[in-house]
Amino acid sequence: MRKQKPFTDESGEVGELEHADLKDFTPTCGRPMIPAKPRKKRINLMLDPDVVEKLKATGNMSNHTNKVLRDFFGL
Repeated sequence: MRKQKPFTDESGEVGELEHADLKDFTPTCGRPMIPAKPRKKRINLMLDPDVVEKLKATGNMSNHTNKVLRDFFGL
């Protein structure tokens, strides 16, 4: 692995970035992108208040609802 040269000089001026400088760049903040195929779909679903309260009590509403619907549909 090559040693990266500093982006600033002795006076603090920022030098030009070259393509080679960005070749090994990986973002260090935020979430990684999810591939399009396994990405979940957002929907708007109207549920009765008692059902919502039970779902909230399970913790992760989305995962639990997904599991219940998969079991119901035999997926």
